[in-house]
Amino acid sequence: MYAIVEIAGQQFKVEKGRTVFAHRLQGDVDAELVFDKVLLVDNEGVVSIGAPTVAGASVTAKIISHLKGEKVIVFKKKRRKGYKKKNGHRQYLTKVSIESINA
Repeated sequence: MYAIVEIAGQQFKVEKGRTVFAHRLQGDVDAELVFDKVLLVDNEGVVSIGAPTVAGASVTAKIISHLKGEKVIVFKKKRRKGYKKKNGHRQYLTKVSIESINA
């Protein structure tokens, strides 16, 4: 059984027991979260597609930790103009463990 869920503006394919790295979510470590924006549920071949969400479906998750992602280097250059700009970015993330899918 799996579901496609919208978490913090992004869509994730989730299954029970799987971990997901989402953009920083509000809540403490070991806090329980319920995501109700379920776009699709596949229950062993029976597919329910929402318009836009599946009615009555939800995903329960638990926050494992808050962390920072890997550094992304942004480098801009215009040739023969002497223009170079180097910048880095690290995204704040939340590691979430999927506890159950309720369809």
